[in-house]
Amino acid sequence: MSFEFSPVPQIDADIPIIETILDNAFGLSRRTKTSYRLREGNTAAPGLSLVIRDSEVCIAGCISYWPITIGHAMQPALLLGPLAVHPKRQNLGIGLKLMQVSLSKALELGHSLVLLVGDPPYYSRVGFHQVPEGQLDLPGTYDPKRFLYLELVAHALATAKGLVLSAPRSYELLAALAEPHG
Repeated sequence: MSFEFSPVPQIDADIPIIETILDNAFGLSRRTKTSYRLREGNTAAPGLSLVIRDSEVCIAGCISYWPITIGHAMQPALLLGPLAVHPKRQNLGIGLKLMQVSLSKALELGHSLVLLVGDPPYYSRVGFHQVPEGQLDLPGTYDPKRFLYLELVAHALATAKGLVLSAPRSYELLAALAEPHG
């Protein structure tokens, strides 16, 4: 293998290649999924968009996180995803390495809770669990069995209750509620 198996920060020039990898991994309809709706109008969490470079396929894998809030308390959290690996580089541990490094960075940056919609057996390898039924909700359709969480700080999920929204959408709603009516 002629690639460095170490995640590095994503750069703007990576975006077209990443989009192709994501289209191959999730299909062209990926943007209609609930988790993608939480990314619309949102900006990826600083320092947490990583890639693994490869001289043959350019980018072997990619991961990013997005700021979200939970419920009326607007508890901050991160939405993991997308995470994708180039088809020629699957089953080499690239996705696992991207998660391990990025989750460690997320903790260093002060984040306490990560959510995602994904494959439970795959994500359980780094400690994700199914969100308890009825505790959190997403704005759209999703399979509750695939709605997962990871506490980077113990008990971070305990106080999280309600609807998950993108951070920008939460702030828009808060501003609208604060405006005088009349």
